[in-house]
Amino acid sequence: MRPILFADATLCDPATGRQGHGHVLVRDGRIADIAWGARPGTPDDADTIACDGQVLAPGLIDMRAFVGEPGAEHRETLASASAAAAAGGVTTLVCMPDTNPVIDGPAIVDFVLRRARDTACVSILPAAAITKGLAGHEMTEFGLLQEAGAVAFTDGLKAVTNAQVMRRALTYAKDFGALLMQHVEEPHLVGEGVMNEGEMASRLGLIGIPREAETVMLERDIRLVRLTGARYHAAMISCADSVEIVRRAKADGLPVTCGASVNNLVLNEGDIGHYRTFCRLSPPLRHETDRLALVAGLNDGVIDVIVSDHNPQDVETKRLPFAEAADGALGIETLLGAALRLVHTGDVTLSRLLAALTANPAAILTREAGRLAAGAPADLVLIDPEVPYILDKRTLKSRSKNSPFDEARLQGAAVLTLVGGAIVFSTLARTQAAA
Repeated sequence: MRPILFADATLCDPATGRQGHGHVLVRDGRIADIAWGARPGTPDDADTIACDGQVLAPGLIDMRAFVGEPGAEHRETLASASAAAAAGGVTTLVCMPDTNPVIDGPAIVDFVLRRARDTACVSILPAAAITKGLAGHEMTEFGLLQEAGAVAFTDGLKAVTNAQVMRRALTYAKDFGALLMQHVEEPHLVGEGVMNEGEMASRLGLIGIPREAETVMLERDIRLVRLTGARYHAAMISCADSVEIVRRAKADGLPVTCGASVNNLVLNEGDIGHYRTFCRLSPPLRHETDRLALVAGLNDGVIDVIVSDHNPQDVETKRLPFAEAADGALGIETLLGAALRLVHTGDVTLSRLLAALTANPAAILTREAGRLAAGAPADLVLIDPEVPYILDKRTLKSRSKNSPFDEARLQGAAVLTLVGGAIVFSTLARTQAAA
């Protein structure tokens, strides 16, 4: 593999907050050298990519993606999900255990890792189930699953509702230094709800989901964290009250982090329009005041991570009346473009946004990636933050096409993605020889 010099880029290192003109040399799958300012000498055997001021940053790390393989390959495979990730500038993907069979044993973790090595072009990290079969009753073997390669534990789309089971899981996780990621929705309060509870739901004649379905579960879990001292990550929060709950937990010094879906950060319940099922999500799109509270929480550092919540659905489960459609939408390939809306509106700085997409998830997952530094893995993305386009679902690389941003006007996209020093995606014709 030939060395690559990224010349004349706008470097953005979210881990330190440093941003400025510079150059990066990649060799043997690592960042060999960084020059802020003047251009260094170029090795004779290096391929040069002229960045022309475009943003060079660590590759994105998506902590929440549902991939169909094994068991639902018609919706998505590790190969198609990784191709979509590469096109979106995502170099590391944490896949959820909601598969068939469930990722609740070392053999399934090993299968996913081996299958990813054979077919995926980005790093795939499996999250294992907290409970066997995602049933919420019997805990899995955290130690064995961690040894097999599981990076975190979650019941995916389901919350662990039994408080005693959750307490034991947190206690067990602390012994192994493991991370528990909870889907904070109390299913009995969700009931038959399909969208945010409020005036909009009443106007559309749809059953609403109260914010308390989220906050009740979050409050309970944080009290259990206080009891056990285990590391806890609320996978996605969606309302103003949840932001304040997490803020208080962090102020108390508890080992609590949280994420938010890019959908809840840039869309609100009004985007459902005339029953757009592509916008039926879990957690649901909330009121605009909740969205603004999430943006403020991102700026304050209360929200650590932005996730795609990639959950592809096929036509049979999405092309239905709103109340009958399945929750979930595509997200990996549109994560960057959608998130950059917050930068273009002036709500969030580019450095803060990229920290939530790179350095922060890397720190939570204890990975080397997520930084621009000599010796760091050469997982990089070159971003054109200004390129305008209208999203055409027919061009998406995912096997499913249900994106809430279908036909939306977006600005900013990945133009080149590097994983381990190898180009896995590029729209720059002059880089093809370098690949």
